[in-house]
Amino acid sequence: MSLNYFGVDWLAMVLTLSAIYLLGDKSRSRFLVMICGNTCWIAVGYLSSSLAMTIANVVFLAMNFRGFLRWSSTEKSDAAI
Repeated sequence: MSLNYFGVDWLAMVLTLSAIYLLGDKSRSRFLVMICGNTCWIAVGYLSSSLAMTIANVVFLAMNFRGFLRWSSTEKSDAAI
């Protein structure tokens, strides 16, 4: 067993799978968990010298951050109706 990634790859996998599971809850927490997972995948991409993994997860991180921000404005506008 190699410890090249210091367990960050396993943490990233658990966070990503947890975030996918939380999709059914229709909760903002899903975005926060996925943002943490994206951050871990960025670290794994850096440690493995994978530019593609790093760039992809920076884009996913931005998309999840956007989703987190837009979800809050959606909740506020739905509450006003």
